[in-house]
Amino acid sequence: MRQIDYYFTVVSPWTYLAGNRPVEIAARHGASLRYKPVDPGALFARTGGLPLPQRHESRQAYRLQELRRQSVKAGMPLTPKPAFFPTNPAPAAYAIIAAQEAGGGDLGALVQSLCAACWAEERNVAEDEVIAECLTRAGFPASLTMSGMLIGAETYGRNLEDAVAAGVFGFPFFVVDGECFWGQDRLEDLDLFLAGKL
Repeated sequence: MRQIDYYFTVVSPWTYLAGNRPVEIAARHGASLRYKPVDPGALFARTGGLPLPQRHESRQAYRLQELRRQSVKAGMPLTPKPAFFPTNPAPAAYAIIAAQEAGGGDLGALVQSLCAACWAEERNVAEDEVIAECLTRAGFPASLTMSGMLIGAETYGRNLEDAVAAGVFGFPFFVVDGECFWGQDRLEDLDLFLAGKL
């Protein structure tokens, strides 16, 4: 079975806009999807990226236009400047890592629920209450918000190292068979690659 490494952060609107497509693409090709949440600030610092407030105003303005267009194309509501952004993505990442380790729920639904909490519902994904609700909704025990902290912290650090080694520099980022695909707008290319057409 082929494996798709999915590097992401729930505080990326582009991860949110990927929606359920990564799950659907993996299922269509009989591939496994390994979720690897990464600290965005640490990744940008290691790969030459800039946090949003430090980017030139023309880049920030273009990002807002593109967010509007992409949300319309995807048919997904999106608040371009949500109330709780930026926020600490680590607690949500730890919960995702713990859920992946525990199994038994719908991991894709958990990731999308956390992304939507930030980008569509304007909720703080650093808060235990929000994370617990998303865990429960996706079929995982709410207790993973606490019990998964140790393994989450260790894996979160390893995911950063794996990301840098794999050539990851943004989100969402997919790596399969050494081939890299950056952005929700490259999911069609990932699909074609897995079908042997690229």
